[in-house]
Amino acid sequence: MNNNRNNKLELSIHMLIWMVLFFLPATFTIGTERNWTEIFSHFWLQLIFIAIIFYINYFIFVKWLFSRERNKKILFFAANLLLLLVVTYLKNEFMDMLRPERAADVVRAGKKDMGPPPPAAFRYYLDFLIYLIPVAFSIAVNSGKRIRDAEEMKREADNIKLKSELQHLKFQLQPHFFFNALNNIYSLVDLSPDKAKISIHNLSKLMRHLLYKAEMEKVSLADEIDFLNKYIELMSLRLNDNTKVITDFPTHIPDIKVIPLLFISIVENAFKHGVSATEPSDIFFKISVQENEVLFTASNSNFPKNDTDRSGSGIGVDNLKKRLSLLYPESHEYNNYLNNNIYIAEIKLKID
Repeated sequence: MNNNRNNKLELSIHMLIWMVLFFLPATFTIGTERNWTEIFSHFWLQLIFIAIIFYINYFIFVKWLFSRERNKKILFFAANLLLLLVVTYLKNEFMDMLRPERAADVVRAGKKDMGPPPPAAFRYYLDFLIYLIPVAFSIAVNSGKRIRDAEEMKREADNIKLKSELQHLKFQLQPHFFFNALNNIYSLVDLSPDKAKISIHNLSKLMRHLLYKAEMEKVSLADEIDFLNKYIELMSLRLNDNTKVITDFPTHIPDIKVIPLLFISIVENAFKHGVSATEPSDIFFKISVQENEVLFTASNSNFPKNDTDRSGSGIGVDNLKKRLSLLYPESHEYNNYLNNNIYIAEIKLKID
């Protein structure tokens, strides 16, 4: 589709340029004593030969120049030398054929003879130099096309690489989330079988979201908040009375699209590192929306896990940073820090 559009645009530009070049001489000679024969011999004949040289090079010869084979490069210079000599000869032959008619026109117009024409060698030399211009121009145009095509191929390759990497990150994130949820349910099986049943039911709802929503390029912020609420409800079932979980999500959510599973890694981390079996714990999640900006904040008590803890795969936050850098390269901020032993993580997004 893009190639067809580019080809049509290129054809239109070529036609416009040649129309301007062919009509300008006639326009500038309106009101003068020059006739059509003089316009043809002085301007149009030269343009015809220039066009022939340009397009022979443009479509055939220049490909040899850009070839990796040395023989084809040599062929490019040899073919152009022969072409320019032939065209120079033909042009001057045509001029010699037209010169008697031009002389008769001068006599009829009552003009004085301007003297003999320049030597043939000089005319051949001058025309040869002039005909080098379309050769150089065809090389320049083809070089520009090759650079443009190379850039388009690079963009396409980068786009394919980006999609592949994002798909890999998505596939990496889903099992990570699923295993964390299963670990949570596993801990409830012996302690509270009823809560375990509820957790399995809630997990089925979350997996439905993963199956149908996570494969989409973007989802509504409302759907993402609904997913977070279900996950927080699932994770809260295993908590004791010493842990408080508070959410502050907007009730009236504007029609904003975000990438799916964007905040879940931070929520998982809050439950993993913010809960103690013996000490009071607080977890707080907030989402605020202002015009085209979304701010997600998670704060939790800081109970860092030791290296032997296997409650999570440890890929969640790294995965999040990669996805943010790929999908919101110039329009996101991610910060995490400790404040009075409260761990705070923030994501700020600018939505187009």
